Amino acid sequence: MSDWLPIAAVVAAYLLGSIPFGVVVAHFRHVDLRQVGSGNIGATNAARALGRKLGALVLLLDAAKAYVPLLVCRHLFAGDAREPWILAAVAFAAFFGHLFPIFVGFKGGKGVATGFGIYLALAPFCAAIAAAVWVGLYVVTRISSVGSLVATSLIIPALLLRHEPRAFVLLAGAMAVLIFFKHRGNIQRLLRKQEGKV
Repeated sequence: MSDWLPIAAVVAAYLLGSIPFGVVVAHFRHVDLRQVGSGNIGATNAARALGRKLGALVLLLDAAKAYVPLLVCRHLFAGDAREPWILAAVAFAAFFGHLFPIFVGFKGGKGVATGFGIYLALAPFCAAIAAAVWVGLYVVTRISSVGSLVATSLIIPALLLRHEPRAFVLLAGAMAVLIFFKHRGNIQRLLRKQEGKV
């Protein structure tokens, strides 16, 4: 297989990940998501600004922009010995594109929905556990960031227990660092008991 194909897949994944679906959806409601609420372009702020239904739509779109290219790449690179590493690189490119999108000045979302799309494609059982934890904690607390941070923390041990490829575990570690970095403001508000509910 040509060496250019994995590189092209990574570049395409970054560009797809950079599509700011929150901004696009909000635009049709004549709202600039970057100027309301937390200013974040992800699903949580979209839900606050546009309502839960459109927030859920943004979540699905942000997940799909990683899930779809990974499904395509699973087909393209099936049987390639490098497949786990290629998939991890493509996944990280889509994730990085969401966090730092070229189309809106590199100011993106916090990565949870896109991360869910990644592990729904790579390790569905682990993604299901993380989603169940997020839902359970959200129902109890009504605070999205609590479920997001706990679910993110559980992905790595879940992958290890399932004996998933090392590439996927390292990917989860890198993603967790960036998700916690992007949630640093939320963490400070949680410690002060000032985090907003949705």
